Amino acid sequence: MNFTRHGALAISLGTVALFSAHASAENSTLPTGATACALEVVVLGAGQDAGAPQLGNPQDMGARLLPTSLAVIDRENGQRFLLEATPAVTQQVHALDAIAPPDTETPGGLGLDAVLLTHAHIGHYLGLAQFGFESASADGQLVLAMPRMAEFLRNNGPWSQLVEKGNIEIVELADGQLQPISDIFGVWPITVPHRDEYSETVGYLMMTPQRTALFVPDLDSWDEWEAASGDTLEGLLARVDYAFVDATFYDDNELIDENGDGRDMSAIPHPRVLDTMERLEALPAQVRAKVHFIHYNHTNPIRDAASKESTGVIARGFNVARRGDRVCLVDGG
Repeated sequence: MNFTRHGALAISLGTVALFSAHASAENSTLPTGATACALEVVVLGAGQDAGAPQLGNPQDMGARLLPTSLAVIDRENGQRFLLEATPAVTQQVHALDAIAPPDTETPGGLGLDAVLLTHAHIGHYLGLAQFGFESASADGQLVLAMPRMAEFLRNNGPWSQLVEKGNIEIVELADGQLQPISDIFGVWPITVPHRDEYSETVGYLMMTPQRTALFVPDLDSWDEWEAASGDTLEGLLARVDYAFVDATFYDDNELIDENGDGRDMSAIPHPRVLDTMERLEALPAQVRAKVHFIHYNHTNPIRDAASKESTGVIARGFNVARRGDRVCLVDGG
């Protein structure tokens, strides 16, 4: 039961029932050995859209950041999926190739069975340009996106050229509806509040019969999402085994210098890392351990793994996602 290049999905009632009956299993780390996991998530980047160093900051000598992207490697079905097509997509796909060599027979020519997009901000979709005539000249690369995102790509250059030349094929997703992809993997898009100038914004539940991972790299506010959806971050954490969540800024003072000058951070409404930790502080340790902070700005002190802020995150029972991290969603046989 595999995703086809024409966007059709072989869905059986048994598969839908399998995912619907999914019960969150215990947290699990990747077993020793690359082949000990049948389906795993790999962090290919953990930075905010522009990564680091950013344009205009040549003096930045901190750890290099690639924009946030995840890969899903389904060894049981010989498939690879990319979440987000970032400006660093070339380096990130090559890193994926080193972990799980591509199947050269995969439609599109890049060994990617599908690319899943969350929204139309620069760090999340600009890499699609590399699939075009001037670069990889992909052949029918499947791209999964929500309806407004799909419309934006079809009707605006240069993305429309990718569609016209057949470099990409767009498969539209629906909010809150399971999209089975294989007999052990499916995604469930969740609309979240964000600056939606060109498209809606979604996160994804990555679902398997054993474990589930949440990916929400960008949103304005957990409270706004709760008001719109009726669900809560705490409720989501109760239903997943791993949660990669927005950590763009550490606190409200991050973009203000010692003279009080800087950007008005109220105009950039992301959940602050400190606020998210305080919100979840009373949860059991095993629930807090599910949280992996991701999509952090170049100014965010958790960028430095040795900073007091990073060590404080760990001391409070949470995690900071780093490039190269791997978590297992389905154990190997």
